[in-house]
Amino acid sequence: MTRTGDRPEDLAPDMIPGRTPHRHAVWYRVLAGAAALLIVLLVAVTCVDVVGRYLFNRPFGGAYELTQILLAALVFAALPLTSADGGHVEVDLALHLLPVGAQRALGRMAAFVSAAVLAYFAYRLVLIGIDQFHEGTRSASLDIPMAPLAFLAAASCVASAIAMILRPETA
Repeated sequence: MTRTGDRPEDLAPDMIPGRTPHRHAVWYRVLAGAAALLIVLLVAVTCVDVVGRYLFNRPFGGAYELTQILLAALVFAALPLTSADGGHVEVDLALHLLPVGAQRALGRMAAFVSAAVLAYFAYRLVLIGIDQFHEGTRSASLDIPMAPLAFLAAASCVASAIAMILRPETA
């Protein structure tokens, strides 16, 4: 028996068959909205900098630094979305030569290895965030505290690790 959402005709037009229909979940929409907002902010910072630089000869002083921070936040906001969608790059040149059971077993093993690596990254990012918090680390020109970005990245890695483990089998 096929579950709802498993047939291509049951999926939203932007979904790829075999992926979970989670795009209507609140957590997914919140992260997608945050990622969209970060993209809008990146565009706005770039536009203000370009217009200020070329029309008024007054560039936005912290544009480069703010762009770096926003881009890092964007990457980590989108990481759980990519993990839940199964959108990471995978190389499976000979996987199709194996039986379906072996393909699924290797897929699960890859998911657990990925989750373990992401959990380690989260652990290290928490340690970095704690150090930055205690040292009062701030960005050079805009004086933005850096610890929240490290904690955001750690939370993103944890969410991505969970998403990797909970992803259903697609083989």
